[in-house]
Amino acid sequence: MAYLEITLTVEEADRPAAADVYTRYRQPFLDTVRGAVSKQLLVREEDVQVLHGFETVADAQAYLSSDLFTTDVVAGLAPLLKAEPEIRIYENV
Repeated sequence: MAYLEITLTVEEADRPAAADVYTRYRQPFLDTVRGAVSKQLLVREEDVQVLHGFETVADAQAYLSSDLFTTDVVAGLAPLLKAEPEIRIYENV
């Protein structure tokens, strides 16, 4: 199992719009991305995180260059971001 964690800096007023992007692409992610197992939205006072579960690290890395991520998700979130997202991949060993 591998996890892709994307941390987003989004103003509180823009969080509903960011959550809409998450909701819009959650099921397509689970249905079409190779190795996709889960996707969760985590909201904290200082940021928003999206935690993606994958079967393998290679699947998580491949998602970052997929059309769903680069064309749909990034385009939907870009106007809402106040800083570059932090992207980390973890492997459950």
